[in-house]
Amino acid sequence: MDFEPVMFWISGTFAVIGALGMVISKKAVHSALFLAFTMLNLAVLYAVQSAPFLAVAQVVVYTGAVMMLFLFVLMMVGVDSSDSLIEEIKGQRVLAILGGIGLIVFFIFLMGGSMYRTFVGVESVDATYGGNIQGLAALMFGKYVLIFEATAALLITAVLGAMILTHRERLTPKKSQGDMAKELFAKGDYRGPLPPPGVFARHNAVDTPALLPDGSIAKSSLPDAIVARGDVRSVDYDDMAEIQILSEGLGIVSDSETEDDK
Repeated sequence: MDFEPVMFWISGTFAVIGALGMVISKKAVHSALFLAFTMLNLAVLYAVQSAPFLAVAQVVVYTGAVMMLFLFVLMMVGVDSSDSLIEEIKGQRVLAILGGIGLIVFFIFLMGGSMYRTFVGVESVDATYGGNIQGLAALMFGKYVLIFEATAALLITAVLGAMILTHRERLTPKKSQGDMAKELFAKGDYRGPLPPPGVFARHNAVDTPALLPDGSIAKSSLPDAIVARGDVRSVDYDDMAEIQILSEGLGIVSDSETEDDK
């Protein structure tokens, strides 16, 4: 069996599974992921059909850029499965069903007509224009230029719609850091940061408790794990005496002055 039919049935099957998953999935994010999976399999089919430019464009442009943009918009907007139960446009489900049936009938006639035609293949078409990229450019900017421009307009509209959905109008001016600080202190219940370990101590070890101005131990300055293990360092009485002197405003007593007093 040739390589091309094998890859066609494998990638084609995966593409159909991804398309069904996109339609059946109840969450919009999952539907977008299934659609990206389908696009990747389409890129494989393009590569097998000797169309490398289309394969790369399918992966880079549609799957990597457009589809990921839609996915990020869905995640930022927060579309839930419950939103799909609300019909903003009356009769949209009936129109969707009729459109799906018409699309299936169209594909049946298209596949039936392809069985009675002889195709020359991509290689012979590329030879006419001098290459795959040249042939694609001749079709896009020649025979199908209107369709190409309409598709470009739809993509631009989709990007603008994504920007509008994620943009929020600011009704009040943005608060500065000074404004937020004033609001924080205006409430009257701001307690400030917790004392770090080693405050008013001889060193800043994590197991050394902070001493309050009255000489007592600040329990909130010690990690819970240190307290649970019983590894809290004991406080020296000389340190507590120094804190008492500092709290009374007598200044710092050096070691030399302490020895002279003795």
